Amino acid sequence: MFSPAASQMIEAAVSFPGTSVAVVSQEPLNRLAPPIASRLIGHRLVDDVTDVAQLEGAVRALADRHGHPHRCFGAYEQLQVPLAIVRERLGIPGLASTAALNFRDKSRMKNALRAAHLPVAKHSLITTRDEAVAFLGDVGFPIVVKPPAGAGARATHRVTNAASLESALFAYRPTARDPMLAEEFVRGTEHSIDTVSIAGRAVWHSVTEYLPTPLDVIENPWMQWCVLLPREVDDARYDDVRRVVSRALHVLGMDTGVSHCEWFRRPDGALTISEIGARPPGAQITTMISRANDVDFVAAWVELMIAGTFEPPARHYAVGTAYLRGQGRGVVRGVDGLDIVQRELGALVCDSRLPAIGQVPTGS
Repeated sequence: MFSPAASQMIEAAVSFPGTSVAVVSQEPLNRLAPPIASRLIGHRLVDDVTDVAQLEGAVRALADRHGHPHRCFGAYEQLQVPLAIVRERLGIPGLASTAALNFRDKSRMKNALRAAHLPVAKHSLITTRDEAVAFLGDVGFPIVVKPPAGAGARATHRVTNAASLESALFAYRPTARDPMLAEEFVRGTEHSIDTVSIAGRAVWHSVTEYLPTPLDVIENPWMQWCVLLPREVDDARYDDVRRVVSRALHVLGMDTGVSHCEWFRRPDGALTISEIGARPPGAQITTMISRANDVDFVAAWVELMIAGTFEPPARHYAVGTAYLRGQGRGVVRGVDGLDIVQRELGALVCDSRLPAIGQVPTGS
């Protein structure tokens, strides 16, 4: 099936006035809800939507049949560079491939930000054990390691001692062609900031607080995770991150689009940028933004990508999401406590998504 996020994006696109929409996907069209699928003018099925050759071939085939595309976009992190390359080859406006690579390659990103004197964690591309040891000699334990093109905390691991370093090296097996990214472990509170940019200028933002950090949650299956969107998004305590991220987006080459930046507030109050994606946020943050601002943020993003216009919404509410993670192994066998939640908090709950009995846990 098409994911709920993909279906929502496609529905918003076909609903935008005066727009004809075609889709390239790895899923057969019969797995998209018929009321949405019936409104498409075309569809091309590929084995790997992130493969530039396959993506370009599909877009060219649709163009031959339906006319030259006005826009070509998607929300998936791993799609941003292939989409940018295809746009350039076909003369379609959008984020440049050099900028897309700045956002996608986290080592390249940090080098660019550090060269611009912006606050980022110390990092190094690791290709050998000796390079890992040398980096540890500079920053000390703990460090975090991840693929240079990773997305989200699930691809990130904390290295706390010599034994876990050896485990990480064994798991990643870094080489010159396929290095591992090592970073200093930043202590402090973790946040994100989502920014809408038009023609290279940040025009709107939303700040998020993580409770606790995503890496802590990934490492401790018993932990539950909460995300908070404060109502006071323009509060002075966020002045520095708004300023720094706006400059960072300019350095990386953001044009028109939505970006998602993970950042830390250190114990001394200083901020550090972790990474930035040239895409809308995941983890239901898009839904939270919609509720906090009384707006369909997916539809607003689609309008931004198609027409280059965005009406900045006002923040009306604080919104939080609790990710209640199942315990144990195997499959989901039951969901308990819903009656208590409904009785005590039901009036405050605007969205929920429950696992199906028999489902394999997602781990998130």
